[in-house]
Amino acid sequence: MPDFLVIGAGIAGAAAGYFLAGHGRVTVLDMESAAGYHATGRSAALFSEYFGTPPVRELTAASRAFLTAPPAGFCDTPLLHPRGALAVGAGGAAFEAEFAEGRDAPEPVRRIDPAEALARCPVLRPGTFTAAMHKPGAMDIDVAALHQGFLAGVRRAGGRVLTGARVRAVGPSGGQWRVETDLGEYGAPVVVNAAGAWADELAVAAGVKPVGLVARRRTACLVSLPPGLDARDWPLVHDVPETYYFRPESGGLLLSPADETTAPPGDARPADLDVALAAERVAQATTLVIRSIRRAWAGLRTFAPDDTPVLGAAERPGFHWLAGLGGFGIQTAVEVGRLLAAEVTGSPLPAALAAGRFR
Repeated sequence: MPDFLVIGAGIAGAAAGYFLAGHGRVTVLDMESAAGYHATGRSAALFSEYFGTPPVRELTAASRAFLTAPPAGFCDTPLLHPRGALAVGAGGAAFEAEFAEGRDAPEPVRRIDPAEALARCPVLRPGTFTAAMHKPGAMDIDVAALHQGFLAGVRRAGGRVLTGARVRAVGPSGGQWRVETDLGEYGAPVVVNAAGAWADELAVAAGVKPVGLVARRRTACLVSLPPGLDARDWPLVHDVPETYYFRPESGGLLLSPADETTAPPGDARPADLDVALAAERVAQATTLVIRSIRRAWAGLRTFAPDDTPVLGAAERPGFHWLAGLGGFGIQTAVEVGRLLAAEVTGSPLPAALAAGRFR
């Protein structure tokens, strides 16, 4: 029998399992046929210490050392790759507020003129912006390598990662937590709720009060570039109102309308309107002519009421949260996994992250 059951094998559950594996036997359960099918596999794969609430930015910064130099044997490829981000707009209060927040980052944001912005991304349409800032510390994350590195670590420590294990019932029994799944019944003294968009539903099934998580759909699509145009060294580009962003991807450009449409837990699908908005907004902001969409997809990002992750003990002993990572799950996974494992084994959590803040 394992010491820890982790429900959900996306980036949150994988990180929790990896760090808990140093304290006992771990079984990670996932309802899909492949781990990371939902939010993790559909991430924009950006590491940025410029986005999110102050606790999110701290979690991201604390994850950087591991991502920069992972433990020996964790993966065979670098996890971070230089990218940078470029924010453009019309100036004003919103622009200045974002700039002020970015000055506190480990690699501070830098104000640049439109000419330098055009040099960094030559397809930007002149005259559509008057202010710009460069965020040098933003990087690409190899999401697959990070996710699989966590899961491989669980297995190396003698743990298991089981897919196709949809939870049918969960509750305490005889001093253990019992979880009935499509693969059978599993038990452990500790269960970690890393079920993503389904985390509140899982809590209710376990007799635990939900925290008010909200799933929001984010749409992305991939378009081709004109022959001869090489975008590999372009930064991620977004406008300060955050109505679009684009970045190099797979020899083309990944576009998003930066949508946050509330949606029920499920297999998110892109709406035609959101794909069209992404193409239209990027076409207006650049000189690109977007004639067709190579591929479109959508994922659910799950937020707590205060847009900050929810970690730690619930009111029922042995039940612990790791949910509400929002759009920051990949870049914060190392530190939230480490903090969750420390909390389960006796260390206190920062109050800003603890699930008890919603009681």
